[in-house]
Amino acid sequence: MKPFELSVAVEPHFVADQSDPAKQQFVFAYKVRITNTGERPAQVISRHWIITDGDQAEQEVRGLGVVGQQPLLAPGETFEYTSGCPLKTPVGTMRGRYHCVGENGVPFEVDIPEFVLAMPRTLH
Repeated sequence: MKPFELSVAVEPHFVADQSDPAKQQFVFAYKVRITNTGERPAQVISRHWIITDGDQAEQEVRGLGVVGQQPLLAPGETFEYTSGCPLKTPVGTMRGRYHCVGENGVPFEVDIPEFVLAMPRTLH
């Protein structure tokens, strides 16, 4: 076990009532679980997302914290939040990383594995 380590799990889903396929508006929500799997407290400081739509157009999003917070997680503690992403295509992907700081002030990065955003019945 590492002194500073966070794991990230993401559950995306399509938001039909906020989407309008006729206008190429596809809205997705995603729930993120960040768990401190390390031995020491660590804090999420900022995020960097790379969003790719079905036409391979990329958009980068950077910002402080997650949903307006910079959670400090004790070992074993989990922070959950939900956010959203509009796309112009019914399928896309997201990936990224969190910039974090250990309790000793040393920064470290946590990769967010790529996940698929897909309107139901668009992938086989």
